[in-house]
Amino acid sequence: MVDLVAFFLPLIYFGVIVALTALFSYIASLAIWGLMRRSNPQVTAAAQRLGVVTVWLVGIVIAVQELGVSVEVLLLVIALLGIAGIVALRQPLENFGAKYFADVYSPFKIGDTIRVGDQTGKVIELNAMSTVILSEDAHLIALPNSMFLRLSVVNLTPLAWKELIVPISLPGSVDLPLFESDMMKVLSKMRLRLDRRYPPVFTTKARSTQTADLVLTVMVRRPEDRDAVLAEVNVRLTEAIEKARSGGSRSPPTTEPVSSRS
Repeated sequence: MVDLVAFFLPLIYFGVIVALTALFSYIASLAIWGLMRRSNPQVTAAAQRLGVVTVWLVGIVIAVQELGVSVEVLLLVIALLGIAGIVALRQPLENFGAKYFADVYSPFKIGDTIRVGDQTGKVIELNAMSTVILSEDAHLIALPNSMFLRLSVVNLTPLAWKELIVPISLPGSVDLPLFESDMMKVLSKMRLRLDRRYPPVFTTKARSTQTADLVLTVMVRRPEDRDAVLAEVNVRLTEAIEKARSGGSRSPPTTEPVSSRS
């Protein structure tokens, strides 16, 4: 009997710690969302994922200790593999990470004419590693995404300042027509700050059974309204996304997401 207790007790502790870790990760996710609900929804979502992963990492390390496994060796192996991966993939990771921030903050889109450093051309492709532009002399130029974190970007497209482009990521199970209809009702309340000649437009970039990637395009009325409109749209979309992810009610969303690419 004593041997059975000694055998099962660590397993019970392990299970309890895993359960508590799941609870704390959920609480951490809610806390991060509450603190960052007025930030870009993609940044908020990334922070939530980072918080959840951190909580789970700490929880698993503590749980493994209860089983008598040497955590030091495990952490050393993980650290060495992580360092080796970062060193080997430094350039691709730098460009990939820059693409993430470009999606959220860069003031241009496909079709715009931009100037970066001494390169000028029309944007024809945005991918994970580079932004491809077509120069005036019909040459293709691939600009590494990391350039956009180091150099100033000038959008030469007329009235580019009017456009706010907001990327949205939703669960694949969301009723997109209903979501868009609800958001249009919310955006209609902001019509005094929007250019009525260009109504808000939702575009579906990709959809699968797991996720649906949309883009909301909004045209502001005056340059000084950009920040206010972006903040309001972020709030409304973030709340709507949170409701959609939690299977919330069908009432018009009150939340916030995302970012502008002017």
